[in-house]
Amino acid sequence: MQAVFNALVPVFLLVVLGAFLKRTLLKNENAWDSLEDLTYFVLFPALLFLATATADLSKVPIWGIIIALVTAILAIAFLLLALRAPLQRAFSWSGPSYTSVFQGAVRWNTYIAVAVASTLLGEIGLALAAVALASMIPLINVLSVVVLARYAPNSPANVKYVFVQLLRNPFIWACALGVVVNAAGVPLPKVFTGFMNVLGQASLPLGLMIVGAGLNLKTVAKIDAAVLIAVCVKMLLLPTIAIGTAYFVGVTGPAFAVIAIASSVPSAPNGYMLARQMGGDAPLLARILTIQIFVALFSIPAALFVAAYLGL
Repeated sequence: MQAVFNALVPVFLLVVLGAFLKRTLLKNENAWDSLEDLTYFVLFPALLFLATATADLSKVPIWGIIIALVTAILAIAFLLLALRAPLQRAFSWSGPSYTSVFQGAVRWNTYIAVAVASTLLGEIGLALAAVALASMIPLINVLSVVVLARYAPNSPANVKYVFVQLLRNPFIWACALGVVVNAAGVPLPKVFTGFMNVLGQASLPLGLMIVGAGLNLKTVAKIDAAVLIAVCVKMLLLPTIAIGTAYFVGVTGPAFAVIAIASSVPSAPNGYMLARQMGGDAPLLARILTIQIFVALFSIPAALFVAAYLGL
């Protein structure tokens, strides 16, 4: 597991650096908003496009990855929806609080997942992570928006809003375009690939520091039932289902490792922005995200250990 440790430590050091810089050198919130926009709309899409456009996906078990991750997400979503009323009665959750528990349990942090996968597995890890990303992001966004529209009071409950959110997601477009270019065998000029590579290389360190800048360290000690349930479901139950499904359908090798990584990372910060826009409990989700970051130090190695034990 030394290789796993070596891959994880730089990732989490960048998260810590972002938290440090936010509180010392770069205290201006607008500066971080601009960096987030740059990473979200330009740098990270460049990384995903190049990874999917140039990787050899002919021997990659794409359907195995999709089946494992989508099965896990749907299972968690159905479980939380089935238990919504009992949970709200037992813990006196409001509708917005429930939506934050839901988002905290089903979303995943693309920056951390891609960083760990590429550091641990190289180019093939990056390509496989892009496949995982493309398969999960549309489903997760639809589920999150629908749940917020139903149970948060300020939400526009219409299909149009869901599609607008998906159409505006640059990660989906980058992966889709990369897959089309790859499948069509379109040759990419070296100057272009070099340019996209430079942009992509800048995305992960910036993305990880942005994750750290968004941490609310004052809330670490505030662990209530909502936080505990969201953390346990996301960091324990979801990886168990994903890894078990991957094993059942016969996924092996780097693809198995990427499934373990993608399912065991924390939830995504963009869920916080969605909660603010649609009337969810954004402060609760911020607490969930912060605790999950620390838990990920253990959940990711544990998931990789189980995957290795099962025959990775």
